[in-house]
Amino acid sequence: MTRQEVLAVTTYRFSATIALLGLALGGAGPLFGHDADAGPPRLGEVHFPVSCNAAAQKEFEVAMAYYHSFAWPELKASLDRVLQADPACGMAHWGRALAYLDNPFLWPGTLSPKVLADGQAAIDAARSAGLGTQRERDYVEALAVFFKDADKLNHRARAQALEQALQALSARYPGDTEAKILYALVLSTNFDPADKTYGKQLRAAEILEPIFQRQPDHPGAAHYLIHSYDYPPIAARGLQAAQRYAAIAPDAAHAQHMPAHIFTRVGYWRESVASNRQSAKVDGDKTANSPHAYDYLVYALLQLGQDKAAREVVAHAQGVAKKPDKLAAAYAYAAMPARLALERQAWQEAVTLPLSPPSDDYLWQAYPQAEAVNAFARGVGSAMTGDPVAARSEVARLQSLRDAAAAMKIAYWAGQLDIQAEVVRGLATCAEGNAAECLAILRAAADREDATEKHVVTPGPILPAREVVATVLLRQGNSQDALREFEAVLAKEPNRYRALAGALQAAERAGDAAKAKRLAAQILDQTASADSPRPEIDAAPRLASL
Repeated sequence: MTRQEVLAVTTYRFSATIALLGLALGGAGPLFGHDADAGPPRLGEVHFPVSCNAAAQKEFEVAMAYYHSFAWPELKASLDRVLQADPACGMAHWGRALAYLDNPFLWPGTLSPKVLADGQAAIDAARSAGLGTQRERDYVEALAVFFKDADKLNHRARAQALEQALQALSARYPGDTEAKILYALVLSTNFDPADKTYGKQLRAAEILEPIFQRQPDHPGAAHYLIHSYDYPPIAARGLQAAQRYAAIAPDAAHAQHMPAHIFTRVGYWRESVASNRQSAKVDGDKTANSPHAYDYLVYALLQLGQDKAAREVVAHAQGVAKKPDKLAAAYAYAAMPARLALERQAWQEAVTLPLSPPSDDYLWQAYPQAEAVNAFARGVGSAMTGDPVAARSEVARLQSLRDAAAAMKIAYWAGQLDIQAEVVRGLATCAEGNAAECLAILRAAADREDATEKHVVTPGPILPAREVVATVLLRQGNSQDALREFEAVLAKEPNRYRALAGALQAAERAGDAAKAKRLAAQILDQTASADSPRPEIDAAPRLASL
């Protein structure tokens, strides 16, 4: 992080904390659930001229505001109203085709052959309904390349074609803000997870930043800037957009949640809690946004030592669980109880996690990365409790799920599941007494994990592989090396509780009193509102006073 970014972070904290806590605490109403708003939806300002009648034009801009906050049910209802106002409005059908792209940050596994066929049908309907200007025809044809030949071309080829088409569209209409924003969105989603220069994301940010400055109430500019900067080395650059987005679109649940992506990256746990509580309140458990927000909320609460509050959120989320027809929901339902066990080092609790939710309504086989969360947690718990046989059983399960992900052509997740399998295999090797081989396996897994990026669906790894390396080193009595590994985790995951606690233990055992004192003071500050006992919190006052 540069000096300027550090200054930005420091300057930001007071105002952002006050603003977000005010959102979370300022109004009466239930913790979960949304009070109906009597007025028009507050979604920000979008100006997108089309050749439809005045009523349709007004509603079309509402629809695009919904789109830019990924409010899918509301978007579809709004586009229906556009067509009611003007049945000849071809751009309403273009909007429907755009909606079929769903959340592009979840590509490619979210797009079934039926969805792609429906998208092509919407493109055809736009052409048939009538498009009043060459600009509108260019918009339709740019989007059409993504659906064309979907049965012949793979996702990557079509996504790259869409990126190129939107680049050409924005170049042809240099004054068209919406063309630029859509191009930036797709540019940011087509990144290579192994590219540590963040080339495409930063190019997207270069497009969006001037728009955000000119149009500070545009939901898309703020939203996609957050996504562009949602990576540890550059996350601080997204604080301005994170602070602004919730206020731009207070009636969009996703707009309340998205700032938490940046807050998580920079370790602002209280701000993340406030964002996600507000998001859940606005959503009212109606969509997949709620479980996604709950997962981020649980993660943040656990970093604050608020284990009781985290457990309450998990219980609530499980109580309202619906069929997870979205990856974000399925992953969250798996991740929350796993985090609750692993973040507290409740290894036996992890061992007993069910492999799938207790409901026949879950389409669990569609999401091998979700089932893998539970297998991973069970494997870690088994190894940590000295049961390598059970741990290796989970390794086999993870390898099978990895193969399933590969067969589904979701290569990123196949790679992540392979890393998880290697972590559990390493820990099983440790439990068998082979310390050297154990560390070699775990270090290789940690290096692989560090070489990629986390998926947008999760606030972070269920258990960072490098943190596992550090924990094993600490167990083996190698305090100095353990401390270095814990500090490496903290460089990537600022203020992560388990890494802080591990670093504190390692510093104390290594005889580094100054570092132990500093870490103890940080833990005390971070867990000032803890609601459950933890050994490290109990020990911190003594160490902080040294």
